Amino acid sequence: MLGQLLTVGLIAGVAGGMFGIGGGAIMVPALVLWLGLDQKVATGTSLAAQVLPIGLLGAWVYHRSGNLQVNYAVVMVVGLLLGNGVGAVFANQPYVSSELMKKLYGGFLLVLGLRYLVWR
Repeated sequence: MLGQLLTVGLIAGVAGGMFGIGGGAIMVPALVLWLGLDQKVATGTSLAAQVLPIGLLGAWVYHRSGNLQVNYAVVMVVGLLLGNGVGAVFANQPYVSSELMKKLYGGFLLVLGLRYLVWR
């Protein structure tokens, strides 16, 4: 299992560094489909694995290349903190099942993917 977890982290890290996506877009499906974790457990585990230092390294590289809008990032942090808290509270309500979370997450990724591929 250690090898699988390292592989998931590596793939998520490369995708995050290349595309700026949250590692959760890779890690959550991998933890659910490949390692058999419950959707809520996978989400919590993914959040715990992405703590601050990961984004700092990638941001530093982009900043050195002149590809970082610091003032935008600072403002987004406020929204991220608030939104992450609201989302976590919602996802952990007793009436929100792991099955519902899978469907919501899959729908989100589908709409996002279609938006990138079709509707520009």
